[in-house]
Amino acid sequence: MKTGDYDILANAPDKGPLARLGIVVRTRLAANPKVYKVPVDKAEIFVVGEFLSPAECVRLREMIDAVARPSPAYLDAEGKTGRTSYTGDVDPHDPFVLKIQRRIDDLLGIPGEYGETIQGQRYSAGQQFPSHFDWFRTDAAYWPEQQKGGGQRSWTTMVFLNEVEEGGKTEFPALGVAIEPTPGALLAWNNATPEGYSNEWTMHAGTPVTKGIKYIITRWYRTRRWAAE
Repeated sequence: MKTGDYDILANAPDKGPLARLGIVVRTRLAANPKVYKVPVDKAEIFVVGEFLSPAECVRLREMIDAVARPSPAYLDAEGKTGRTSYTGDVDPHDPFVLKIQRRIDDLLGIPGEYGETIQGQRYSAGQQFPSHFDWFRTDAAYWPEQQKGGGQRSWTTMVFLNEVEEGGKTEFPALGVAIEPTPGALLAWNNATPEGYSNEWTMHAGTPVTKGIKYIITRWYRTRRWAAE
């Protein structure tokens, strides 16, 4: 299995932990009646409606506005990203942020120390995040540092914080799936296959906002304790 010139099967140092976390989260979400599984075969994608209240969404939007800066991203082979949003890590010690993080941890059943700090993103009209993977290429120059800092990304969680006037879907183009930004709804997906290999079908994009503004928060999980750089 290859993505471009990258051989996924030959580059899977965290295969075992990814498979084990998949079992834990898959079992926990299946037992939760509030969780909806998106009906696709090649990836595990879940949605939880009204995960955050309107008041919590407002507070998080305010926190994002206070820290938002032009978004960084790992560069591709040509030194390009195409990512045009604004991003900021909210205060990981803020009691309100800790409460939200614990709620997400509990939903998935993953230890909180595996989770990266919640990141907020803001997209204005015309801004987007083109197709990309959340998992790391283990042949890339950044991998040794990421390996020391918690290993491969296992699960991604994203919460939509407002109603977007037009555009701004989260799209999985290879699967033919596009999720509308519904305020308070949480979107989660497994970045690995059940066997523990990075899943090329999880390529996704934040499609352009064509009218209005879009706010989300994202929390990624690793295969072991995350250590901030």
